[in-house]
Amino acid sequence: MVVSTNHQVNLRAVARALGALLLIGAATSAAYADIQVGQTLPPPPSVLYKDLFVAVQTGQIYPDQKTFVDATPNAEPAAILQLYEQQKNNPGFSLKNFVARWFTPPVDQVITPPPNQSLREHIDWLWPKLTRMSMSVPPNSSLIPMPKPYVVPGGRFREGYYWDTYFTMLGLQEAGREDLVDNMLDNFAYLIDTIGHIPNGNRTYYVSRSQPPFFSYMVELAAQKEGGRVYQKYLPQMRREHAYWMQGAGTLKPGDAVRNSVMLPDRTVLNRYWDASDTPRDESYLEDVNTAKLVPNRAPNEVYRDLRAAAESGWDFSSRWFGDNQTLASIRTTSIIPVDLNSLLFHLETTIARGCGEARDFGCVAEYIGRAAKRAYGINKYLWNKNGYYGDYDWQLGKPRDNVSAAALYPLFANAAWPERAHRTARTIEAQLLKPGGLATTTFNTTQQWDAPNGWAPLHWIAVEGLKRYGRAELAQPIGTRFLADVKNVYAKQQKLVEKYIVEGTGTGGGGGGEYPLQDGFGWTNGVTLKFLDLYGGGE
Repeated sequence: MVVSTNHQVNLRAVARALGALLLIGAATSAAYADIQVGQTLPPPPSVLYKDLFVAVQTGQIYPDQKTFVDATPNAEPAAILQLYEQQKNNPGFSLKNFVARWFTPPVDQVITPPPNQSLREHIDWLWPKLTRMSMSVPPNSSLIPMPKPYVVPGGRFREGYYWDTYFTMLGLQEAGREDLVDNMLDNFAYLIDTIGHIPNGNRTYYVSRSQPPFFSYMVELAAQKEGGRVYQKYLPQMRREHAYWMQGAGTLKPGDAVRNSVMLPDRTVLNRYWDASDTPRDESYLEDVNTAKLVPNRAPNEVYRDLRAAAESGWDFSSRWFGDNQTLASIRTTSIIPVDLNSLLFHLETTIARGCGEARDFGCVAEYIGRAAKRAYGINKYLWNKNGYYGDYDWQLGKPRDNVSAAALYPLFANAAWPERAHRTARTIEAQLLKPGGLATTTFNTTQQWDAPNGWAPLHWIAVEGLKRYGRAELAQPIGTRFLADVKNVYAKQQKLVEKYIVEGTGTGGGGGGEYPLQDGFGWTNGVTLKFLDLYGGGE
């Protein structure tokens, strides 16, 4: 392993990530292609129902803002809207009764497990309960059809989610359900081909953004079981996804940003989270409106964009995105270049190169090796904090963000870290984030769900795999075993797996904070728990 200094690119790390591929020359230059959206979808509910939508959400007809946008209309939206306009000013008009007549709300599935299941038995029993099929959907539903079965997280999350799915796939593969792994890969390939990208989730109100790009990791996961042909099979979709994230990057000048891309002063291009819309989120309309009211010195649409961009990150919400590290009103997501996103795109670029190698397209191999090398340079120049960890960078302020988080381990997970920096990061994480119940998400307790004292299954998997990759299995093990013990304890008391866990203090409970109550089910916790049971569970 070459230990790079003075911002040299660690090309051997790139090569290792590609497995058997050879490094071939320098990258060829190519403009980033614009995406052409191919599938016609109904507009999101905020557009379909206009003033009625605003009235329902601000009037809190349902306790959860997501309920109305997941409801099915009982007539054509235009007819419902016309009736609303005719009746809303009538004496005695009841908005609640009107909505009850013209919309069918979603019905949450009640999952009652058999008694005395072991943790592993319970997870295996849950897979079919969380599996959905939506080849066709009711007219004007916000649900986007997909051709094959898929697994949902559970609770209020009635649709498939992009980055959740990778961690769910880990468990499905561990449980011998390679059929579902392949089905969900095919669904995401379908979404890329028809919509132009993988949305946050398969709902129309999620189409304006994506989520952390784990598609290449899903391809890699399937290839571990099915061979290198999988890389070639999904190569067109991986290239389209890369083009989606890089839209407009070829037109940038130093110090500028467009969509998800930012060009820094030395012409390094890195990526940020972003959303094509700058309105309140459909599924959290009232929360977003209220947040914008707390920021009188900013235009509301700027605040909405940053809230939506944080939703694209999956970390909605976290001190990572707050200017003051404490309050949601200080959110500045689009000003921040995130370490996790760029590590994932590094992996996407190396995986595309692997797919091009399988296809014997060596010009393509050279191009994407070059792209990955440039990104590794950018990660190690801009996303390294001199205090000893990988972290985020505020490109508008021109300085790193001093905010240790579990995202620091993404460069290790993606093989983009320099070895000495990987070890320094490991020491920082052990000192600041390792708690009795696992890995705390950040060092700040803000009442937001992606902050202390909460720990999340996907971040524990990222940590364990990343640390093992750099020879730090002795730290990976307590991270994995402590979190597994937390999951076991909650299951023993409540017979369920939940979305997030408290890892500080005694580390013995479900997590809290954020915009909605703690959800159980739960897709990615199930997947990571199965992996940890096989790694650390002693045969349970």
